[in-house]
Amino acid sequence: MKTSLIFFTMLTGLFTGFAANADENSAHGILLVANKGDHTLGLIDTVAGKMIATVPEEGVTGHEVVAAPDGQRAFVPIYGNAGVGRPGTDGQLIRVLDLAKREVIGTVDLGKGVRPHCAVIGKKNGLLYVTTELENSVTVIDPQTLKIVGTVPTGQTESHMLAITSDGKRGYTANVASGTVSVLDLEAKKLLTVIPVCKTTQRISLSVDDRWIFTADQNQPRLAVIDTRTNGVRQWIAMPASGYGSAPTPDGRWLVIALPKVNQVGIIDLATMKVAHTLEVPRVPQEVLVRPDGAEAYVSCDASKQIAVIDTKEWKVTRLIDAGPGADGLAWARKP
Repeated sequence: MKTSLIFFTMLTGLFTGFAANADENSAHGILLVANKGDHTLGLIDTVAGKMIATVPEEGVTGHEVVAAPDGQRAFVPIYGNAGVGRPGTDGQLIRVLDLAKREVIGTVDLGKGVRPHCAVIGKKNGLLYVTTELENSVTVIDPQTLKIVGTVPTGQTESHMLAITSDGKRGYTANVASGTVSVLDLEAKKLLTVIPVCKTTQRISLSVDDRWIFTADQNQPRLAVIDTRTNGVRQWIAMPASGYGSAPTPDGRWLVIALPKVNQVGIIDLATMKVAHTLEVPRVPQEVLVRPDGAEAYVSCDASKQIAVIDTKEWKVTRLIDAGPGADGLAWARKP
């Protein structure tokens, strides 16, 4: 036990030194926020602590955003004017924004209303994956040509959010109304299995080692921990309230999760699988993003039009940054 502890300490120190030098400019990127209320993408300078620009999305409404790895462009799926499973317009476009020019420079037209929502770029192949809810699928797009190159069936309705493994081989969708998670083979573009979780689920994230999937029960204050080796729920983590967006810290030690019903953020210790800290934040926290260097976490707070900034060493809210109305989806764009 003592030897293991010493080895773990050595690894932690090695990782800390590497992380400190791996991306010295990671603190100086731009935080992107999807402002649902005014249909814009907000660009936030986290060092200055202010939103420096907004870019009209030319569509109603984008809930989520992802940045290209080079930091030059952002992709915003135009979902529609309602929440998941609710009546409203059905979006069919994905806007491509130039972050330097601060304007829309391209559009992917999906051909019909499919409510495109969560956008993720594969780390290995660079392809853009977007959940297309009304077709029970994930649509695959070449971000350079803006052409659709495939679809992956999820086998479930309301496939709302998507997480992809670091090797790009597996995808996992949180299927809201069915309370399930679909396991996708992204290379073969096929559904592998569907994991029953609960009555209604929301949001999804992966641990940094791709061992665990996290998705929140919307009817009970608990978080499902799914083992990616067995594709089954391994355990439940009790929480103060139902969770929403979540993100792990780069060292793999913590999971930060929004608790919108109580206006809090929970900090889960992934070694014990228990909530170790709770922090008060402005009303209706939605999504969580941890900065690439791990030093800060950002939480979009829908009703307050603010971003809560969290110090991940002290676990305290250090400041609030004004964003746009209905602040929701977050992404980090590195400076080119």
